[in-house]
Amino acid sequence: MDSEPAVSTKTCCASCGIEESDDIKLKSCTACKLVRYCSVKCQREHRPQHKRECKKRAAELHDEILFR
Repeated sequence: MDSEPAVSTKTCCASCGIEESDDIKLKSCTACKLVRYCSVKCQREHRPQHKRECKKRAAELHDEILFR
């Protein structure tokens, strides 16, 4: 009998992986809203990996707003 691994529904920082808690509030990327960060430092460190996907998603969101 195989059991599937539990999937965490908690959000975590895209850079360091720390989970959101009562003490740690994650902030969403303001452009794409897809990823969350625990600090400005983590956001800056993750930016090179996130930049391309962020611009693509931000453009999609912009188009959705324009063509409602």
